[in-house]
Amino acid sequence: MKQFILSSLKNRHLPTLLFLVMVFLVIQSFAQKLEKMPVDLETDFALSAMPAHVRGGATVYLLDPEKGYYIGKQGTNGFICFVMRTDWEHGEFRNDIATPISYDAEGAKTIWPSYADVEEMRASGKVTAAQMKEMMTERFQKGYYKAPARPGISYMVAPIMRAYDGSSPRVLTMELPHYMFYAPYIGEADIGGNSPNGGPMILGDGKGPHGYIIILAGVMEKAKIEEENKELLKRLTDYRSYFKVESKGTHH
Repeated sequence: MKQFILSSLKNRHLPTLLFLVMVFLVIQSFAQKLEKMPVDLETDFALSAMPAHVRGGATVYLLDPEKGYYIGKQGTNGFICFVMRTDWEHGEFRNDIATPISYDAEGAKTIWPSYADVEEMRASGKVTAAQMKEMMTERFQKGYYKAPARPGISYMVAPIMRAYDGSSPRVLTMELPHYMFYAPYIGEADIGGNSPNGGPMILGDGKGPHGYIIILAGVMEKAKIEEENKELLKRLTDYRSYFKVESKGTHH
């Protein structure tokens, strides 16, 4: 009799439990609210994405978690830089993603809008991470975002990046300065497979119009970048402990 009563109670409350679980999952999807980085730190971190000779004339975009990106510093040379805080492809909202990225004028026109749209959608609070992934996937499939019209470069030579470890769900802080060259619709097979020894790589198959060929910074260049950014690295780790390097390996 006792077992029958317990079974009846479970069956009776199962719809309520399922509803509560669904509500919890939705809340979790919205819950990872981004925090505003200190302006000086975010500016310097964003600028570290590009070589020193490019920084002076670059436009810096900063993130307002309530609205999206805004111009923190207007540039003159066509280059832009920013800190990417949301990786929509993984279908979750986190508060500890921070990857400095820069684009030349062509990338600013064709690739940058996808990053701006993602942060504006997240700031609105009207979509879950899963909904955002679905919307962005559909936009790319339907050609909403265009491929660069000419060859160009995205500098990512910051001393560190905090990002997903490839397709893994893990998020790591890595030392991985590199250069990305626009290569729309390219796949790994097109270059004979990704190099295991620091040679050319593809930023994942299936990137469509926003595909890249990636070249890692050399050992000596990487050491120089780390040395030149010692103060920035200390400021980052003083701000949040997760900026401490966890991996020196590859990300892409």
